[in-house]
Amino acid sequence: MTENVLQGLEEQEEDTQKEKYLTFNLGNEFYGIEIRHVTEIIGLQPITEVPELPEYIRGIVNLRGKIIPVMDVRTRFKKPFREYNDRTCIIVIEVLEISIGLIVDSVSEVLSIPDGDIVPPPDINKSGNRYIKGIGKVGTDVKLLLDCDKLLNEEEAECLEDLR
Repeated sequence: MTENVLQGLEEQEEDTQKEKYLTFNLGNEFYGIEIRHVTEIIGLQPITEVPELPEYIRGIVNLRGKIIPVMDVRTRFKKPFREYNDRTCIIVIEVLEISIGLIVDSVSEVLSIPDGDIVPPPDINKSGNRYIKGIGKVGTDVKLLLDCDKLLNEEEAECLEDLR
């Protein structure tokens, strides 16, 4: 009986997060991350650089005693670096069982984007779209929906796991 109640609560929680995306921007482009991946949003913290990490991993932060690697999403997407400001923040997500912080220009809002309003990304260049799972249509705007599991490959994930 208790097991059925717990399973029902889990399904209910999953259902409330279904089709919900935290949106953020990099310059003029808007992106979305499935809310189920998001742990929290924090302001920019002092970042400790770690030698020999990939360029897009800026370093690590200490978040309430937990060491979390932080990725500059602009650099990961091969966009020009932009100085951090008071709108810059870190979205902490859970990816491949690792907590990682994503440095973004600013966070916008949580949106509901029904599956019917999501189309696959153009098939022009596979490597260029590997981080994009779909394109969400929101009114006259579009949001590029990230595939969080592809932000890191297994080798990168193992490397970052060693930092914890």
